[in-house]
Amino acid sequence: MRTSDWTVPATQFRDKCPKLLDMVMTTGNTLVVTKHGRPVAAVVPFAEQAEDNIIGWANEMVLDHDLTQPAIPPERWNAISAPTKP
Repeated sequence: MRTSDWTVPATQFRDKCPKLLDMVMTTGNTLVVTKHGRPVAAVVPFAEQAEDNIIGWANEMVLDHDLTQPAIPPERWNAISAPTKP
């Protein structure tokens, strides 16, 4: 777990779910739900998808009868030929 995570027993999560969800949204921290002291689930803040991923391009995709043509316009391709190592 990260230092910004906090835990709550499943019974407390059940009883205070709306308030706990508001806290996750407000703080941006992850809430870990436990059962008998063991993590069973995590509630994470929702993050919008970046425009530069394939999901963001969905409105530009055109699937035609000719499946040899790209679904995304070539000018939007963002390939890395030789990625740098970290």
